[in-house]
Amino acid sequence: MWRRVLAWLGLNPAARRADALAARATLGAEWEQYTARLLRPLEAQGWHMLHDRRLPGPGRANLDHVLVSPCGTAVVVLDTKRWHAARTTALVGGRVCCGVEDRHGQVEAVAQYAARAAHALGLPESAVWPLLVVHGSPVAGGRLEARAAGWDGPVWVLGPGLLVPVLAGSPDGRDPARAAMLSAWVARVLPPY
Repeated sequence: MWRRVLAWLGLNPAARRADALAARATLGAEWEQYTARLLRPLEAQGWHMLHDRRLPGPGRANLDHVLVSPCGTAVVVLDTKRWHAARTTALVGGRVCCGVEDRHGQVEAVAQYAARAAHALGLPESAVWPLLVVHGSPVAGGRLEARAAGWDGPVWVLGPGLLVPVLAGSPDGRDPARAAMLSAWVARVLPPY
C-alpha cells in the first residue's frame, strides 16, 4: 500500500526517474527543433534534410538529423546536444569534455550511428560524416575535431554559430538529381522514428 501512495505522490525512485527521463526527452526535442530551424537556410543551397529518423538494427536508436549534400555524394549524421552553459566544451587528452565532465561517449555514439547508417545505406563510411552540435556550452574555438574508436575519420563537434557555415562550405558542387535520389534512398532506409 505504501508503494502505491508514494507512487501516487511521485515520491518513489522509479517515478522520479521516469519524470526526469520525460523532462530530458522534452528538452532534447526542443533543442532538436532549434537545430532544424538553424539548418533551414541550407535547403536553398541544395541540402536535403530529414529529421528524427529511425536507425535500423538492434536497439531503438534514432538520428536527430540526417542531411544529404547538394552534390548527392555525402550524408551527414547530426546529433543535437544541450550541455551546461557555464562550462566550456573542449578536447582534454583527446576526449571531448564539458568542463570536467567527460562527454566523449556522445562522440563515440554518433560515430557508431554514422557507421550503422553507412552500412544500412550501402555507402562507404567516408561518405557519411558524424557531427555533434552543442547548444549551451561554448565549444572551444567554435569547433573540435574528435576521434572515436572504430571510426577512421573525424567526428566534428560544433557550436551552433558554426553549424551552417561549416556545412555550407563543403562539399563543392551541386547535382540536384543525384542529391534527390540519395535523399529518397535515405528516407526509405531510415524511416521516421
